[in-house]
Amino acid sequence: MKKVILSSIAAAVLGVSLNATTYATVNGEDVNEQDIAVLMRAMQGAKFEELPADAKQKIVEQAVERKLLTTEAMKSGVEKEKDYTEALKKIKADLALEVWMKKIFDAVKVDPKDVKDYYDKNADKFMQPATVKARHVLVKTEQEAKDVIKELDGLTGQKLNDKFVELATTKSTGPSGQGGGELGWFAANQMVKPFSDAAFALKKGEITKTPVQTQFGYHVILVEDTKPAEKATFETVKPQIENGLKMEKFRIQVQDKAQTLRKNAKVTIK
Repeated sequence: MKKVILSSIAAAVLGVSLNATTYATVNGEDVNEQDIAVLMRAMQGAKFEELPADAKQKIVEQAVERKLLTTEAMKSGVEKEKDYTEALKKIKADLALEVWMKKIFDAVKVDPKDVKDYYDKNADKFMQPATVKARHVLVKTEQEAKDVIKELDGLTGQKLNDKFVELATTKSTGPSGQGGGELGWFAANQMVKPFSDAAFALKKGEITKTPVQTQFGYHVILVEDTKPAEKATFETVKPQIENGLKMEKFRIQVQDKAQTLRKNAKVTIK
């Protein structure tokens, strides 16, 4: 479901906080969260507070340089140039539209009953796939995999798990080996098909009795736990549904407004 997305300029203007964190000062002027946010938009999905210390320092240094360059640009007299004034008119118009549309969006109300009705009538959209929690030992040859299976033969429960972790740590060629072969929880479509087919055919506490070949080598798989496919709870998806319904009502309102304005306007398509 879509969300209202503002331009960088609109987001910067509307996101100003009186309590913004200050990361540096440049000739007495603060370098704050808004300055950092402008640079972070180029790093899609990244969050400044989650970056390593050295990466944060680089971003702050870039913000300082940007502040200095901006001041220099303003001193140059660029504001008096034709290109600047024309671009400013365009920015003002775009900003006015985005702020106006955000006000409309914020005013849209969604009836809680409609949210629950949507959840109840669209069960298929909220199904979470079956998942398994597994470990594996990855080796280069089929014989090596058979040898691993032989060492695990007859073991069950915690003894099987402990031995499997030991063999994964000492024999596995994959990056998960150092973690005892742990893969965590995954759905069938998150692994290559031969691996998924084998893993999802096992019950909790079982291992593959024959090596599983993929393009990565030969695997021995231990399934530690399983979860059946189930419908996501209403509380989990409620914000998602509410935002989707709100966006749809917003879209209709804006579309209706545009059509009304067009009826009273002189439009020539060239």
